[in-house]
Amino acid sequence: MQNNQQQKKYRTKSRDAIMSYLEMHREHSFSVYDVHEYMQAKGISVNLTTIYRNLDKLTEDGEIMKYKTAEDECCRYQCAKPHARCHEHIHMQCRECGKILHMECHFMEELVNHLYEHHGFTLECSGSVLMGLCEECRLKVKQV
Repeated sequence: MQNNQQQKKYRTKSRDAIMSYLEMHREHSFSVYDVHEYMQAKGISVNLTTIYRNLDKLTEDGEIMKYKTAEDECCRYQCAKPHARCHEHIHMQCRECGKILHMECHFMEELVNHLYEHHGFTLECSGSVLMGLCEECRLKVKQV
């Protein structure tokens, strides 16, 4: 019974709006301010603390990942749901369109081993983001 009450407690209008935002932005990173702006545009009055609290809970539950990039003052988030092993690989983000790409290939294992064996460095993939240009944006820039 208590489990049902706990689950109900988290089913609020603001949480539903956050989940809706996540569904629409699966392949892009976002900030608390992006979510706040979306909610204001939808006419949902919610303060930043509530958004932070909801995103922290989703991070704890493994639904989203939280990281900080050198380019941003604030933390960024991304959905982890479509990739069950999202905490085990490096992420690449396009600096033009913001799209998140998941580096799920054999090279990852080689890289992790190389960093450990040759540099004594243990890579923590869950918060890793390499910045660059995705193929689509690179081709657009090339055409200009």
